[in-house]
Amino acid sequence: MQRAFLSFFLLLAVQLGGFSAVLASAIDRPVAAKDTIVVRLPNQATLTLTVRDAAQLRQMKNYHLDSLTSQLAGYIAQAETAAKNATTDQVTLQFYPDKDQPGKNLPEQIRITTRKKSPSTNRVDVVLNKAFGVTVSTDADGSKSYSTSEGKSKEQRQAHRDSTRLKSLNEHSHHSNLILDLGLNALVNQKPYFAPGGQPEAVDLRTEGSRYVNIGLDYNYRLGGKRSPVSLIVGPEFAFNNYMLSGNRRWVNENGRTDIVQNREGRQYQKTKLATSSVNLPLMLQVKLRDSHYNSTLVLGAGGFVGYRIKSWTKVKYTDQGSTYKDKEDGSYNMENFLYGLQGTIGYRSLELFAKYNLNPLFKAGAGPDTQVLSFGVRLLGN
Repeated sequence: MQRAFLSFFLLLAVQLGGFSAVLASAIDRPVAAKDTIVVRLPNQATLTLTVRDAAQLRQMKNYHLDSLTSQLAGYIAQAETAAKNATTDQVTLQFYPDKDQPGKNLPEQIRITTRKKSPSTNRVDVVLNKAFGVTVSTDADGSKSYSTSEGKSKEQRQAHRDSTRLKSLNEHSHHSNLILDLGLNALVNQKPYFAPGGQPEAVDLRTEGSRYVNIGLDYNYRLGGKRSPVSLIVGPEFAFNNYMLSGNRRWVNENGRTDIVQNREGRQYQKTKLATSSVNLPLMLQVKLRDSHYNSTLVLGAGGFVGYRIKSWTKVKYTDQGSTYKDKEDGSYNMENFLYGLQGTIGYRSLELFAKYNLNPLFKAGAGPDTQVLSFGVRLLGN
């Protein structure tokens, strides 16, 4: 561990703090940037002291480094032993010299982190309080170098985050995402529709009540090399569609047809909706672009889906003689069971929008309004 050598360079740092005549001009003037003292030792090791201002530099002579050197050597020896016996690549030990020897103005805390570089090399980081630290690095040939710092700069922390993201991108060719879509339904491509009385009718939906909810687990498989922006996405997903009518009308299943009829009971309908649940399997290609820090920026996805209607029902909410009632009735309502269509997404950073277009008609041929469904909205959880 070369304890004598460690004592030499730490005591040398104390002596540097005592050269007030030499450092007076540098200490008295305001310091905008960090001050640095570099000491090159005969064995080619380098001691670097970095402080925030001149006041920190003056305070260094208050440390009883002559007593600390022997303790520090023991601490580092313990850290090196712990690193050799550890099963992980990093070991951190904490010591409290000021509590062990009260009244000697020793540092409050010393934190030593040992990182294994290779079977023949290691690195020991020693932090005294939060003011400055000592890094002891051992090369493959056994020679040691020492340096001190206040911690990583903003640029170093950003570089570490970039490296972590890049490593994750390179190592993981596929991953899964929990998705949650929230949006609205609209009826499109409507053909002429005639009510049971023979008069033409338009299927008008109440926009705010015709909600679409989709939840699923999408699997993302990267296509191409490690940094390829193209990936393949598959489901499954579960969707819930509401089709709420405007006006005082309701959905009715009569004589093998699903029609829209006006209020027959003299009630005031507050809500009248037809709802369905389905399971879907999307198949999409996605392109995800990233910035220089490997954060997601522009995301484009396009493809199709197939699905199956699980259940459908109607719900009516109305008032009668001052009381509010809710009636629910399950049934197929002559709706198509097999579903298929196109869908796509577009997003920028944390905002992502979706659209889903059913190529199949909502109802079976001749058994209800001839129309298709368009769903659109915001993806709250996902890529």
